[in-house]
Amino acid sequence: MRRARRKDQRHRAREAALQILYQWDIGGGDVARAVGTFFALQWPDADPPADSLRLFASALAQETVARMATIDPLIAETAVRWRPERMAIVDRLILRMAICEMLREADTPAAVVINEALELARTFSTEESVKFINGMLDAIRKKLDAQR
Repeated sequence: MRRARRKDQRHRAREAALQILYQWDIGGGDVARAVGTFFALQWPDADPPADSLRLFASALAQETVARMATIDPLIAETAVRWRPERMAIVDRLILRMAICEMLREADTPAAVVINEALELARTFSTEESVKFINGMLDAIRKKLDAQR
């Protein structure tokens, strides 16, 4: 039961990080401000989020933005004739977040990160996007594994 609850919290944190990144991407400005705005004004639940959820979501969103100089070239070289800025915003952000997690020396296996990204795409994008994101992340995972 405890493990399932942790998974639910991590998934919810990834959803929050995606929403933070969307707000940052659309509104421009500082990602730290988008984090603050999301949790202060846009958190959809009546109860405030757990500190662990807030910390994970904030760190993931901020690290994703910080690593974009590494992440976007990986996306561009994997998506033949398709630059990241031409992709649907949500798809691009899901890819960036998942790649950020794969680049981290974290305890989350790449297969779990990819599965979480696919769940986000099922929730926030289209079925075609799920297939696209799956193919992209699998190819990028292979590239990262080869580099390690």
